[in-house]
Amino acid sequence: MLLNAAELEALRGGLIVSAQAYPGEPMRTPQTMAQVAASAEIGGAVAVRVQGTADIQFTRSAVQVPVIGLFKDGHDGVFITPTIHHALAVAQAGAHIVALDGTRRARPDGKTLSETIDAVHERSAALVMADCGSLDDALAAAEAGADLIGTTLAGYTGEREKTQGPDLELLEQIAASNLGLPLIAEGRIHTPVQARSALDAGAFAVVVGTAITHPASITGWFDAALRA
Repeated sequence: MLLNAAELEALRGGLIVSAQAYPGEPMRTPQTMAQVAASAEIGGAVAVRVQGTADIQFTRSAVQVPVIGLFKDGHDGVFITPTIHHALAVAQAGAHIVALDGTRRARPDGKTLSETIDAVHERSAALVMADCGSLDDALAAAEAGADLIGTTLAGYTGEREKTQGPDLELLEQIAASNLGLPLIAEGRIHTPVQARSALDAGAFAVVVGTAITHPASITGWFDAALRA
């Protein structure tokens, strides 16, 4: 196992920074994302989350904290590490934790979530983080063998309304279900106050991405405020 129990426990109450850029953007290079991740580590991040096998490889060499890796294929439906092939590629690239779509939706390769998680556990040393969109997703992902549960897809699968900030109600629901797994808050967390609120709602750790690592979006927020 790449992460032992003590190392996973060290993430409790901490900030995980997602360093991702969209295709076609100036920062969309593995070297740059690794540098962004390393900068986040200096700032106190207990782990980083990066997309793509090259980004994972470069980031593993640039940071000392755990790397959560994923592979986005497409933009709709199940596209976050959607197949066993993608999941194993992420693990083989060096991710300590493989983040994948943890919803109950049909997967592109026809495999179940349980089969996908089993493949990662059986053929790599990585843990699995299930990106969920609802309480039912979280319950099913835990049953399927996930090691961590994330709220990454809350508001994006049609099961729950897209909240203005983090879905604190969903965090509270999952926390109250006592799954016994680390619950990672992710999605639309744009301020320190929102991050703290997510932790108070029951999150084990909090992921922040856009508000820290995406200059185009941050600039747009300020520009919109000045033009309002």
